[in-house]
Formats: sequence, structure tokens, C-alpha cells
Amino acid sequence: MADFLLEIGLEEVPARMIAGAEAELGQRVKDLLTRERLLANGARVTTYSTPRRLAVLAEGVLAAQADTEEQMTGPSWKVAFKDDAPTAAAQAFAKKAGVSVEALEKVATPKGEYVGARIKRQGRAAAELLAAELPKEALAIYWAKNMYWRAGKPERFVRPVRWVVALLDSANVPLEIAGIAAGNISRGHRVLNGDRPVVIDAAGNYSKALHAAKVVVDVAERRQSIRKALDAATRTVAGARWREDAALIETVVHLTEWPTVVLGDFEPEYLALPEEVLVTVMRDHQKYFAVEDANGKLAPHFLAVLNTQVDDEGRAIIRHGNARVLRARFKDARFFWDFDQKAPLAERVASLEHVTFQKELGSYLWKTEANLAVARALSAAVKSAGVSFDEAALRKAVELAKTDLTTELVKEFTELQGIIGGLYARAQAVGERAALAIYEQYIPASTEDNIPVSVEGQLLGLADRIQTITAMFGIGNAPTGSKDPFALRRAANAIVKILAESELPLTLADVVDASGAADSNREQVAAFLRERLNFYLKDVRGFAYDVVNAVLAAGADDVHDAIARAEALTAVRGSDDFAAISAAFKRIKNILRQADEKGFELGSPTSAKLAPEAQRLLDAAAALAPEVATLREDRSYREALALIATLRPAVDLFFDKVMVLDSDPALRGAHLGLIHSVLSGFSGIADFSEIVTA
Repeated sequence: MADFLLEIGLEEVPARMIAGAEAELGQRVKDLLTRERLLANGARVTTYSTPRRLAVLAEGVLAAQADTEEQMTGPSWKVAFKDDAPTAAAQAFAKKAGVSVEALEKVATPKGEYVGARIKRQGRAAAELLAAELPKEALAIYWAKNMYWRAGKPERFVRPVRWVVALLDSANVPLEIAGIAAGNISRGHRVLNGDRPVVIDAAGNYSKALHAAKVVVDVAERRQSIRKALDAATRTVAGARWREDAALIETVVHLTEWPTVVLGDFEPEYLALPEEVLVTVMRDHQKYFAVEDANGKLAPHFLAVLNTQVDDEGRAIIRHGNARVLRARFKDARFFWDFDQKAPLAERVASLEHVTFQKELGSYLWKTEANLAVARALSAAVKSAGVSFDEAALRKAVELAKTDLTTELVKEFTELQGIIGGLYARAQAVGERAALAIYEQYIPASTEDNIPVSVEGQLLGLADRIQTITAMFGIGNAPTGSKDPFALRRAANAIVKILAESELPLTLADVVDASGAADSNREQVAAFLRERLNFYLKDVRGFAYDVVNAVLAAGADDVHDAIARAEALTAVRGSDDFAAISAAFKRIKNILRQADEKGFELGSPTSAKLAPEAQRLLDAAAALAPEVATLREDRSYREALALIATLRPAVDLFFDKVMVLDSDPALRGAHLGLIHSVLSGFSGIADFSEIVTA
């Protein structure tokens, strides 16, 4: 067995694209080796990446495929041989199989006797297979953006390929990617190692060789190195700590090959600006980490992750340069903050007429008026359920929610849209509840985020998102496949999350009703929200796919109710009785479908004299129905499901002793009516036939 190494050297790749490409290349290499029977038992595939390279190390690669023998079947024996003499068909088959006619043998199959041949295939060498197949796999990696860089050549890649390393242990694999022949020469850190070649003498020494050239190829090692360096730098300031930022950590991990950290300072006077502004400038524009004091308040320091190693003099120069750039950005932010205050948000509403929301729909003034109508409808539904909130504050928040789009600070720092509006509203004494709702309007941005804490913020978020979804669906801009240019799935995910994790007494239907969706696309919008509820239950809440299917098949307009039913179903699905009932309900569904296909009519269970076993099921179901209905009404779903499972003996006996599709039409109709009533009467919590049983 050998170690196989593939490294693709590139011009610097955007940080956001690296992790996905690294994982995909690793999976493609693993799949290729598995498919070609080149991975030994216990083999391990490890991936590496930096801004200038993607690499895969496979340990436990066989030198060649094992030889194989397979049975090839040809024409029938009668066609291939006449009076024991081979015909032209036998000769043609022998030629195709690569054997002599004498080597053909008779093979018995369910269809009769056929001609067969045993073909031995010699396994191909790993180097030969990799050279032939791996370039196609590498060039098939998905990139959000590709480029051509060789005139007249067809390959596209995220950045130009500059070098390739491909080794089986220490032997070169003769492959070529985008015109670059593979060898054993890599490149180290662009500055710290310069143009000196890095010789990889053996695949297993890859990481060690690159480390000597000032490149940490292991992403996890780089991440840990950065965190330790951030800790060490922050400890030089008494009582300080760096502000945790997982997304920024991942960004700088993929921006560096040899990371170090420098601590810098800025003037405390800038702390008069809101923290949101300062942190955004540091994080989004400079890739700096914020520093906070022991009380969690922002401190006048920053941490910059460098992709180099410098002495004390160099560190001082870099610190000074970074602080100068940050100071300029802070000055801009302070100027915009002061300048924007000259025009209150209320005076900016009219200016929204000149800000386009969507060219086919209108301006943000149109959007604001549409949001107001949706918010009024949602407010009415919430008020009727007795929920307390400040209706005037909500109306004010909706009116002013988009006005920060006209401010200079948002034009400069677009990431702060909504947040700036909330901060300006607070500074201008618009009202705390209205200001908070404006601030929270884009929360949650992802399924990992918390929802708005205020009812007004929750309602504003719902109104804004469902209005956008409905309007976009109305002009034919619904998401298709992987394309969602208007982020409507993210908006719908947020709607479901707000409904699921708040106390709002709203259903999906309430939200769609409030949107004013036209009849022509109302069901499409409703189906889109149900699809996102499916995603939420499976991917966010972690319910099994069959549990989710069972719950949604029984109807799931009320998100809270769907969650409660999924929790109850998850709790009881492991019992033998419930598994048996689920299997029985699936059988009932199949029988009813077959009956429908054959045109059999459903009758009343009391329209014919039933066998004792059928009567027992009818009586048992009738006895349970009122109690199950009461438990369902109280949302005591776990208890209701446990009660339904007690039907098992009666159901088992019925199917064991009764011929459902009896030849007597009256009796058959009564049987079908009986099982239909059982199915419909006890499937209100979930469609048990969707549950997968062993």
C-alpha cells in the first residue's frame, strides 16, 4: 500500500470559496479511489487547503486493482449452437468476450439456457488510473465563479493553476491538469519562502515539507494557531479579551498560510460611536477582531491577523499602518453619523420614492406602503388572540424601517442596513419600541440566529418578508432549483423560525392571508412556506424525515402544533405497538388505493353483517375515538398516540382473519368503509403510513 498526494497550486482563491472546494476535491478523490477499488480497508483521506492550494492525502492506496473474473452472458444456446456446432452468433460473442469458441459454456437462467463466458480482467495500476481520471475530477469542482486563463483552451477554474504535485509515495504520477504536468515540486509562502522550490520527497511528508517553507496546510491547525495568537496578544492588555467571532475566524483562516497576530490601538474618542458601527468597520472592512473589557464593553484596541512573520520593528510598522487605516474609516463613520442626523428619519420617507426596490414592482416607498397593509392585517390577527403589543410603535417602525437606505452611513456600510435605522430612531427619540423593531427587522439572518425579542420586531419582520415573497412570486420570480437571486428561501426560513420560536398566535395561513396574495399565486406561496417548514423541522429541529413527512401529511398550518406533534411522534415511534400500527395504516392505505383503482365503492361499516374480528375493530375504534379527539383538542399528542397504539390487537386480528376485498360487494364495501374510517379517524395527528418501520 502507498500514500497518494495531490496538490493543486493556484493564484490566491477568495476565502469564502476555499472550504467547499477543499471538501469537494477530497470527496471526489475518495469516490474515485473507491470506485476503482484502490482503497484498502482502513484507508484514510485527509484534505488540506490554503489561499494558494488545495490538497488531498490518501493513506492506504493499493498499487493496482485486483484482477477480476466476471461472467458474461450472450445469445441463447439454441441460437449459438446448431447440432453442437457453433453458429456465427457464437463466434461473434466469443470474439466480443475475447475468448475462444471452445471456452464458451452453457449458463442456466430463469429465461432458459444461454451462452456464457468467464472473462478475466487484469487490474490496472493505480498510477495509470489516477493519471487518466483525476484531472477530470479536479476540473469538475464547483466554483461560484470560474475563469478562463489560457487562450483557446476549454478549462475553467476559479483561478489559474500554477503547479501540480501528484505522488504515490515518492513516485510521480504522470497526470496533467490544465496544461500543468504534475511533479514533486510545490511552493512555499510567497514572501517568507520566496521563489525557492519545495521538494516533496514522499507523499506522507507533505505537511512537514510545507511547514518548513512557512505554510501551515492543515486548516484545523491554522485555526488553532490563530486562536492561540489572539489569546496571547490580548493578554498584554489587563482584563481584556477578544470578541468571539466564528465567521471572522473562518475568513482569516482561509486568508492566511502562516498566521500571526498584531495588537493595535485606536483613540478612545471613537468609542462614542455605536459599537455596531465600530465592530462592522473592524470586522467587515478590515478583517480585524474587536477587543472588549472585563464588562463586555468595546475597548480601544483591535487585533489584526497577518499572513507573515515579522520582527518587532516590522510589527510596529504594521501596527501603525493598520491603526492609520482604521482611524480613517472611523473618521468617515463619525462624519456620516453626524451628517445623517441633520435629516430625521421621518423626513426621509418621501425620499424612498427614489430608491428602487425592484424594477417591475416599484420603489421602497411602494414597499413601505405595502408593508403597512400587511402589518395591519397581522396586527388584527394578533390582537384578536389577546396578545399585547404597541400597535402605534409597530406602525411607526414599518413607516421608518427602510429610511436608513437614504443615509450616508448605510451607503458606506451596507451591512448595517436596519441596524443604523434602529440606532438613528433611538437617537432621534422616535420611541424605544419602534426603534428596537427597526433594529431587529432583518433578524434572524440565518437559522442559527435568535429571533427578534420584541413582538413589534417579530411582526415587522414577518410583514416585510411575506410581502417580498408574495410580490416576487406575483411577477414570476419564485426560486427555481438552486437559483434564488432574491433570497426568498432565506426570507421564508425566517418567517417559519419566528412563528416557531415566538409566542405569536399566527399560522402559516394567517401570514399568507395578511400578505394579500392573489388567488393565482396564493397556493404557490403557501406551498413554499410549507416546504420551508419541512426544512425547519428536519434541518433545524432535527426530527427524522419520516416523522416530518407524517406530520406534514396530516396538515401543518400551525407551526407550534406541527412541532408538538413531531415531538410526540418521535417519543412513541420506538414502541412495538406503534410500529405495528404504522405498518397497518400503510397497509390500509395500499388496500384503499387498490380498491379505488378497481372501482370498488366504500360502504358503511354497518351496512353488512361483519365477522366477529371486523366487529371487534369497529367497536374498539368507536370506543377510542372520543378520548383520542379530546386529547387532540388538548394537544396531548403523546397520550393520544399511545392510546391509538392500543388498537394493535384488534387491527392485527382483523387482517389475520378477514378478507378485506371480499367477493361479496356489500361485505367488501363494509370492510373498506371500516378501514377508511379507522384511517381517517386516527390520522389527524400524523399520517402513520409515512413512518418507516424495520
